[in-house]
Amino acid sequence: MTSPVSTVESAAAARGPLAIEAVSLNKDFSLGRGSTLHAVRDVSFNLYSGAVVALVGESGSGKSTAARLLAGQERLTSGAIKLDGEPVHVSTHGAFRRYKSKVQLVFQDPFASLNPVHTVRYHLERPVKLHQPGVPVGPALDALMDQVRLTPARQFLDKYPHELSGGQRQRVSFARALAAKPIVLLADEPVSMLDVSIRLEMLALLNDLRERLRLALLYITHDIASARYFADEILVMYAGQIVERGPAEEITQHPKHPYTQLLISSAPDPDRLGSTLKAGARRDPRKAVEGIAAVGCPFSPRCPLADDQCRQENPGLIQLTATRAAACWHIDETDLQSPPNEKDRK
Repeated sequence: MTSPVSTVESAAAARGPLAIEAVSLNKDFSLGRGSTLHAVRDVSFNLYSGAVVALVGESGSGKSTAARLLAGQERLTSGAIKLDGEPVHVSTHGAFRRYKSKVQLVFQDPFASLNPVHTVRYHLERPVKLHQPGVPVGPALDALMDQVRLTPARQFLDKYPHELSGGQRQRVSFARALAAKPIVLLADEPVSMLDVSIRLEMLALLNDLRERLRLALLYITHDIASARYFADEILVMYAGQIVERGPAEEITQHPKHPYTQLLISSAPDPDRLGSTLKAGARRDPRKAVEGIAAVGCPFSPRCPLADDQCRQENPGLIQLTATRAAACWHIDETDLQSPPNEKDRK
């Protein structure tokens, strides 16, 4: 089966070999009385070794559900996940353990994800023994603590989560994930619960781990500004589906989907003076209303450009260039601009 993303070249592909492939992922939740929530709808993307793909969208857009599908913590309604080119089947305990040794998920809230009655040592010893049998535990713990820059290790290993700062707890969460020796790291809003003063420091740590360990990294965030500087490729998600995708710099400097433009306009950037926003999307923001359409483009109730076609037919992703695609009927393909070069910014 050919992946739906095969016609759109990934901006992350140049970094390294393909690690994991999401093919037409769908996840439905029954709400009772015949009602169904389509949390993830036909989502496809690839993660490459040494590269960062950012999944961006507001709360409730389906970002975390997509990550949990990749992590094996939710069952697919339909679609497929391929690891190292092979279809993934995690129906048995042994298969799930082998998969988790390759794919790890870091949660948003480090305090909630760590057991408050156990020490840091306990949190790290278990995955080392489980995923690295035969490896001396002591040196392995020291190496993990060094990787996440909690040194000297002896000052932290016997502490409880409540004795650590928020940043230190998240570092322990990173170390616990790395204890499995993964090739894919799924980071679900990894800095949103941290103080603003240390968010950049934590992103720098993630970037260092990605480079040194050649991790394929999925960075989930609602902050498209951080995605611009951290990711190779951005996937914009709304109402469970990808509405725009492309290189991070191009997406943030020249957004094509009205929802992407809305995200960027809500995240001020000194390098962007607002000239990239479509005039139509700025024309009358009072026309935008809350809601998700059950038929047609899901963004149409909030979109100032929506017309009858938008309300009746979902455009799906339309390929604009080799690396750009967007799901909107009002995109003029000939108007797609090239990313600005350094001379343009000066």
